[in-house]
Amino acid sequence: MLKTSVSKYIKFHLLGDTMPSQSLVITAVSSPLAAVFAISRGSKNSAETVQIVLNRGDSSGRGECVPYARYGETSASVIAEIEAIRPQLEAGIGREDLQSLLPAGAARCAVDCALWDLDAKLSGQPVWKLAGLPAPKRLETAVTISMDTPEAMAASARARSGKLLKLKLGGPHDLSRVEAVHAARPDARLILDGNEGLGVDDLPVLSKAAAQLGVIMIEQPLPAGQDQALVSRPKSVAICADESAHTSADIPALASLYDTVNVKLDKTGGLTEAIKMVQAARAANMGVMIGCMVAGSLSMAPAVVLAGVADAADVDGPLWLSQDVPNGLQFSDGYVDPPTPVLWG
Repeated sequence: MLKTSVSKYIKFHLLGDTMPSQSLVITAVSSPLAAVFAISRGSKNSAETVQIVLNRGDSSGRGECVPYARYGETSASVIAEIEAIRPQLEAGIGREDLQSLLPAGAARCAVDCALWDLDAKLSGQPVWKLAGLPAPKRLETAVTISMDTPEAMAASARARSGKLLKLKLGGPHDLSRVEAVHAARPDARLILDGNEGLGVDDLPVLSKAAAQLGVIMIEQPLPAGQDQALVSRPKSVAICADESAHTSADIPALASLYDTVNVKLDKTGGLTEAIKMVQAARAANMGVMIGCMVAGSLSMAPAVVLAGVADAADVDGPLWLSQDVPNGLQFSDGYVDPPTPVLWG
């Protein structure tokens, strides 16, 4: 069974009965991308993140998040949320207290992941062991093909060495895009990601064709809030919830509509709630994919650790950056190695 907290052990057995003090450093980071990243809602040339460091004595814990405009977040709003609980953080609160201090979202994600990292550094135990997760191993990750013309997406697919490709869709030429990529890479398994950009009438046509084109999953085809339309959807290919799914509380309502759920730490508010979301999905007989936003290895590391309990992983965010953080994750041939303790956890 997954354990979700060791803060009590840390507090009373390692640090004594009084709550320790720690310092907080918050930094907004803008990382140029190696290429334009385009989805149905638009495109971007940089990854905007917020990094925090919690220092306690000689130990430091780091966390990073991606403020997401889809949910009304900006770097400034995320920093303001974290600053609002600076007194509690510098007084030494743990992850359990954090869950009620901040709502699910990017700000809590950065803080929660920093607290996990700090607990690992203080205890001398890796996060996976503290959380009751399996030891991280090299794992396959989906490699994202940005939304573009069918020809450009086919060329991008040919340039990728991984055999699990995720195609960004959401327009009138979607079927042509899938056909072009499948023709270019018939050896690859495909995930189609609509990012809420498909219409109710588009899905049956795409689903029917998808099974013959190497597609194993269609992710969030319809806008969040229109999920009930999936009741009568074709069953030819699995459907995965993304924008409709934020925390474990969402799972019961989605379990009869979706086959799989994409668990993203920036939505859940960190690793603590992400673990609970995986547990809830399994209890509801749903598949699990661990996903990501476009960001560097510090943001991705907790997701890679959690991905060992998932059916699939989409953690290729650092591959989009022109320059990753030092000691970043190592990717090769569509696989990623576990993070080193120097990076996180």
